[in-house]
Amino acid sequence: MKRRTIYRILLSVLAMALMLSSGATSLSAMAAPPDETAVPAFGPGVLKPGAKGKDVNELQGRLKLLGFYTGPINGVFTHRTYLAVRLFQYRFGLKVDGSVGPKTKLMLWKATKHWTPSMTAPKKQIAKKAAPATGTKLPRSSNGFSQNDLKLLAQAVYAEGRGEPYVGQVAIASVILNRIESDKFPDTVSGIIFQPLAFEAVADGQIWMEPDETAKKAVMDAVNGWDPSGGALYYFNPARATSKWIWSRPQIKTIGKHIFCR
Repeated sequence: MKRRTIYRILLSVLAMALMLSSGATSLSAMAAPPDETAVPAFGPGVLKPGAKGKDVNELQGRLKLLGFYTGPINGVFTHRTYLAVRLFQYRFGLKVDGSVGPKTKLMLWKATKHWTPSMTAPKKQIAKKAAPATGTKLPRSSNGFSQNDLKLLAQAVYAEGRGEPYVGQVAIASVILNRIESDKFPDTVSGIIFQPLAFEAVADGQIWMEPDETAKKAVMDAVNGWDPSGGALYYFNPARATSKWIWSRPQIKTIGKHIFCR
């Protein structure tokens, strides 16, 4: 009798152990982190030339925000879209094949986390440009920069230079404008600001902070021609810079905590 009781107890313990082991395995599978290639944007599948639909619309919109795509957002994966994808892949260190698979989608999403369709939606700009004649005021000396360009510039100045003296904030904006004029850099505001590893504020997400009025004013002063940087293409904080290359650049001047250089 005692042996039967002991046998039943052992069987119960074994069954319980098997149940716990199975449950732990299930919980472990449920709690496992998502695949690194999982994309919190777009739909499944690889986008290639000839593709059509809302995913291509999103692709074109995100690439346009970064300055890689300059064509119409029409939901058609054209040759122009293909070239923009290849340029994005090249700039971000991805395999350059023009196809938009999980890795390209993920990198594009990371670079444009705050993108919304309204940011790059087609607009009737011709009608809006007539607005100043009816009283709507736009910056008189925007020198061809769009409102999105000016806002992005102000975001960069605020993220990179808040706490710096006003002249230092104007100098930061000037560096970005100087890069537009240089053949060493992209020729759009978004292309420069979102160039890989160009600005710390993009890497840590501070670029999306709302700029204050001081940053906006600094941008307009730079756009209007004030360049306190002395024509600089680079700047860095000597207390934080670890790159030997940036220290090798010819230095122009120091403003606040930043050294501006060529």
